[in-house]
Amino acid sequence: MTQTSIPNVSPIPGPAAWNEILGSRPAARPLKGSATADFVVVGAGFAGLSAARRIRQLQPTASIIVLDAVRVAEGSAGRNSGFMIDLPHDLASDDYAGAGDDRALIDLNRAAIQFGGDAVDEYGIDPNYFDRAGKVNGAASATAQAHNESYAKHLASLGEYSEALDSQQMQDLTGSSHYVSGLFTPGTVMLQPAGYIRGLADGLKAQGIAIHENSPVTMLTREGSAWRLTTPKGSISTGKVILTVNGHLESFGFERGRLMQIFLYAVMTPELDEATLACLGGQSRWGVTPSDPMGTTVRRIDTKQGGNRIITRTCATLNPNRSVTQSNVARAEKVMQRKFDQRFPQLAGMKMEHAWAGHLCLTLNSVSVMRQLDDGLYSGCVQNGLGTTRGTLTGIGAAELACGQTSAITRHFAAEAQPKKLPPQPFQQIGANAMLRYREWRAKSE
Repeated sequence: MTQTSIPNVSPIPGPAAWNEILGSRPAARPLKGSATADFVVVGAGFAGLSAARRIRQLQPTASIIVLDAVRVAEGSAGRNSGFMIDLPHDLASDDYAGAGDDRALIDLNRAAIQFGGDAVDEYGIDPNYFDRAGKVNGAASATAQAHNESYAKHLASLGEYSEALDSQQMQDLTGSSHYVSGLFTPGTVMLQPAGYIRGLADGLKAQGIAIHENSPVTMLTREGSAWRLTTPKGSISTGKVILTVNGHLESFGFERGRLMQIFLYAVMTPELDEATLACLGGQSRWGVTPSDPMGTTVRRIDTKQGGNRIITRTCATLNPNRSVTQSNVARAEKVMQRKFDQRFPQLAGMKMEHAWAGHLCLTLNSVSVMRQLDDGLYSGCVQNGLGTTRGTLTGIGAAELACGQTSAITRHFAAEAQPKKLPPQPFQQIGANAMLRYREWRAKSE
C-alpha cells in the first residue's frame, strides 16, 4: 500500500442513547495541524481504547494518539446492549454453543473482562458502569427452553456453572410473565457502555494519551518507513498505525467482499417514575438475552446507570454500503414497541424516548481480523457481534503485535483463517436479509 483515500462514513441514525442519558461532555478537540507520534490508533471504541491502554502498559514512554471520526461513545461503543460476556456466544448457532475450542475462548473472554475491571480500578471509573451481575438467557417457548437446556449441558461439559430459573423466578426478576424459564450464568458484566468508554478515555488522557474526536481519517499514506494519516484539519506522521474500525476496515482497502455489514436496532424508555416502577415490579437491574440468538434482548437499568429505564433490542439488516436509513429504524421501532408491549402489558403503549441503529460486523466463518496488515500497520477489527469482549481482545492483541509481544491472545487470532468471501451482489444483500427476516420470524416469541 502507498496511499488510500478513505470515503466518508455515513452517519448512523438515532442517538447513541447510552451516551445521551449521561449528559454532556466538554467540547471535542479535533486534530489540528501537523503532529508526530510513536503510535496512532484509529478508532476510540472498545478495541481502540484497549489498544491504547495496552501500548501504555508495554511502552510507558511512547507517544500515543487516538483518532475517532465522531465523539467518544457516540459510535458503536454507545449503541450496543452492554453485555460483556465470558461464555460461548456464537450468534450463528441455535443455542450460542460454539463450534471451536470454547474452553480457550472462555479463558480469553475472562482475560478481557479482567483487563476492563483493572481499568475501572486504575482510572476510578464508576463501578456501576461495570456491574458484575451476570445475565439470563430468557425462554418464551418450549423450543427456546430446549435451547437453554442444550446450552446448560454444553456449559456443564466445560465445567461451567449455570442455574435454571422457572417462570415465577423470571417474573420476580423482570416484572414480566412473558418468559416460561431462564438460564442464569454469573460471569457476564453488565456495562453502562458509554459510561465505561468515557471513563476509559478520561483515564488514558490522564496518562498523556491524546484523543482527538471528530477527526475522521481521510487519507492513509506510506512515506518511506512511516505512515501519514490525514484528517480534515490536520495530519500525523507515525511509525505504527493500529486500525480498530471494525467493519470500516473495508474503507481502508482490506477484506473487501468478505465482511458482513450488519445493523441492529434498539429503543429505550423515558425514565420511569415511581408509580410506573411500582406497576412494573421486578428488580432494578437485570439483563436478558434471548435463548434464540435472533430473539429480543432486554435490559433494565437504574438511576446510577442513567435512570430507571428499559432497553429493548432486536431486528437486524445487512447493509453492504454501511448506510442505514431512518426508515430502517422506524420499521424496527414498530417491531420493538410490539415486543415491549408483549413483555410488559402493564406498560403497553409507552412511547419510547430513544430509537437508534448500531453497526456491527460479522464474517461467514466467525473470524476476526487481528493481524499485521503491512509494515507498521496492524488491525484489531471484526468483532462478530461481540464488540465489548472481542473488541477488547482484538485491541489488546493488535497493541501487542505492534509492540513485538506475543501472548495467548495474539496466538489465538493468528491461528484464525482469513474471512471467507461473501456471495456477489445483489444475491448477498437479498439472501442475507431474507434469512435474517426468516430467523426473526422463527424467533418471534423470543
